[in-house]
Amino acid sequence: MAGRWELTEEQWNLVAPVLRPARREDNRGRPWHHTRAVLNGVLWVLGTGAQWRELPEKHPPFQTCHRRFQQWIRTGKLEEALRLLARLLFEQGSSMFKKRSSMPPSRAQKGGLRGWPHAAGQGHQDRRSRRWQQSCPRRLCPRRFASRMPPC
Repeated sequence: MAGRWELTEEQWNLVAPVLRPARREDNRGRPWHHTRAVLNGVLWVLGTGAQWRELPEKHPPFQTCHRRFQQWIRTGKLEEALRLLARLLFEQGSSMFKKRSSMPPSRAQKGGLRGWPHAAGQGHQDRRSRRWQQSCPRRLCPRRFASRMPPC
């Protein structure tokens, strides 16, 4: 039985052709870690939000998982594999794709950031001001989310 962030046999058989690594023609070099184990490591990091170096010992080294993750992102293979998995889950009637009316509305549905100066279009012309520093941490800086919030 597959763990929480691991693929089942059916899921693996679906994405294996997409993620299969290209072997060197001369068969030289160090043998690669099994692609399924690397993908399970990548899914663990993406699912938990942990740092790569916190990858558990049951997975290949985090450097290997991160390097393959970068390769798959650059080539578009990971996106294709995740689309295949999403389609499989949708066809199986996964609860991920069903509307849940029992869940409370998100902050965006409630009206967004009403109390924030950004949403009201107020102030913050002087970015060195104490008020701006207190109300606008770096992760919410309007320069980063220019498409979501009106400019200061």
